Amino acid sequence: MKQLSLDNLRTFVSVIELGGYAKAGEFVGRSQPAISLQIKKLESQLERKLFTKVGQRHLPSADGNWLYPKAKELLELNDNIFKSLIPAPLSGRLRLGIPNEFASTLLPGLIGEFSKRYPDVSLEVTSSLSRDLLHPSQRDHFDLILALVNPNEDTEGEVVLEDEIVWVGDASRPLVGDSIPLVLAPDGCMYRSRVIEQLKQQTFAWKITYTNADLGGLVAAIQQGLGITALARSSLPQNVSPLNHPKLPKLGRVNICLFNQDTQHPVISKTLAEFITSRLKAGS
Repeated sequence: MKQLSLDNLRTFVSVIELGGYAKAGEFVGRSQPAISLQIKKLESQLERKLFTKVGQRHLPSADGNWLYPKAKELLELNDNIFKSLIPAPLSGRLRLGIPNEFASTLLPGLIGEFSKRYPDVSLEVTSSLSRDLLHPSQRDHFDLILALVNPNEDTEGEVVLEDEIVWVGDASRPLVGDSIPLVLAPDGCMYRSRVIEQLKQQTFAWKITYTNADLGGLVAAIQQGLGITALARSSLPQNVSPLNHPKLPKLGRVNICLFNQDTQHPVISKTLAEFITSRLKAGS
């Protein structure tokens, strides 16, 4: 059976619509002789003359005019088959809730990369304590939540990473004096609770010298020598260091979990969740 070349038909349609071989060649990215050869092959296969030359223009013959709508129909059918198999670009609004420390360390690079790949997705990010993000009165405000969960707690979330909570400070400022100075987030912060719980089991003195919910504020306080803090190892900013000291007890581990609650845009939420998971695991 004879089979028409869709490539040659597309060139044929381009010559008619653009009025000549040269312009058709620019459109499809071929030289004028290559366009001429394609048309000759099509004419040879059909045994019909498809164009007549008038001046510098190539005008369709009666057979060319007859073939034109049928060629358009074949090309449209071909193109629609491929369009139907290509996934529609992700688009919509996604509301992300994330702890303050991860917003500062994880989001900047991740959001830039995600936005480049999916420019039609609008991200709405809220930073807060994990306890507040997961509170029943707030939880429905988010499509996707990244939160810290104690390992001994049951959770509906997917455990992305089992991380270590570490002491954090300025390596150039060693601990001195009889009391351990602490810079911590407010009540309700898991790190604060874990630090106080472990220090109460020790005999060393300690005091809270500064409180701030923002990681940037805590880092600034550390760099000013106000004290030390605790964070999940995967959330450490570059300008502080993990600390080891005989006075500092082990702080245990924490689960970093994702809660995917999006029913309207599940593909978007799943895609961002995969981005977050890969970044966290790569940095652990």
